[in-house]
Amino acid sequence: MAVAGSCKEVDYDSVMAKKLVIKVTAGADAPERCSQAFTVAAVAVASGVDVSLWLTGESAWFALPGRAAEFQLPHAAPLPDLIDSILAAGRVTLCTQCAARRDITEKDVIEGVRIAGAQVFVQEAMADETQALVY
Repeated sequence: MAVAGSCKEVDYDSVMAKKLVIKVTAGADAPERCSQAFTVAAVAVASGVDVSLWLTGESAWFALPGRAAEFQLPHAAPLPDLIDSILAAGRVTLCTQCAARRDITEKDVIEGVRIAGAQVFVQEAMADETQALVY
């Protein structure tokens, strides 16, 4: 779609990011920020965007089975539903250092969640046609 009315026309479809990398640093300690990150990731996946959600800091706990069900925020979609929708068509990664600090291993996490470090995050975030967000 070209937008007129300026000195030059911009084709926004050709400049929009095709991939979205979201790093969520908040958990139950900042529930609104946490919920926003998961909601944006789930909506992007539902919209056909290639999404990679990174769990860091206090959000690392949501890589464990059952932990998302403990999260409550009025007027927000249930966190387990959001995680399921992200895993269905996107990727969820738990930060290596965050996992180690919490004694979380690959055998502990929800099926489909991988553990990876900063090098992988930087590769994903710096890829062509990628937008990175941090919550």
